[in-house]
Amino acid sequence: MATDPLLIYALVLVVGFVAGTVSGIVGTGATIILLPILVLAFGPREAVPIMAVVALMSNFAKITSWWKEIDWRACAAYALGGIPAAAVGARTLLILPEKAVDIALGAFFLAMIPVRRWLAARNFKFGFWHLAIAGAVIGFLTGIVVSTGPLSVPAFAAYGLVKGAFIATEAAGSLALYISKAVTFREFGALPVDIVLKGLISGSSVMAGTYTARLIVDRLSVATFQRLLDVVMALSGLALLWAAIR
Repeated sequence: MATDPLLIYALVLVVGFVAGTVSGIVGTGATIILLPILVLAFGPREAVPIMAVVALMSNFAKITSWWKEIDWRACAAYALGGIPAAAVGARTLLILPEKAVDIALGAFFLAMIPVRRWLAARNFKFGFWHLAIAGAVIGFLTGIVVSTGPLSVPAFAAYGLVKGAFIATEAAGSLALYISKAVTFREFGALPVDIVLKGLISGSSVMAGTYTARLIVDRLSVATFQRLLDVVMALSGLALLWAAIR
């Protein structure tokens, strides 16, 4: 990758806008798309906390786009298990080798393709406590692997949420997890001012893309959503594995 800081940030902003647009349409994907670029630009150790800041901004944009459609009961259930688990996961991440972080990220995204299809094929219906348990598991993974959007998507879909209600409620639940993760990073010195600034710069383009996506969400078919989600996970997973072995 080019070493010119202006070129690096220009690339991050362009990819961030695309990532925000995709995430605003399908409910996930901002972190998955942008993370490989952040890893190549800043390294995996910085990319993870930077992405935590970006995730906060991305979810905030989704929440404000669909505020009136949020299912607060589902959000509370998810956060109940997810907040403490995300803090534990974030602490675990800080002691892992960088190569292990890259490999875990790539393998996780690739594994989520068949897992998501398996859950969807069985048409699981979640209740309050199902979401609380899912929040705990996904929260811990969020602390370690940066983004669990591909897994939280079927969890909230199984609760019966669709389109705007799904996007905003999933974002609100995820926001609670990312706040817990960001606080943990800060307490252990992994979120200094320069990392926060890089996150704010990257996140601004993601927010812009998310607000733009609001215009086309209602036109997206379920089949297109499923295909797009699988493509996003596959490409990002392969990119991260490539970064780990190169």
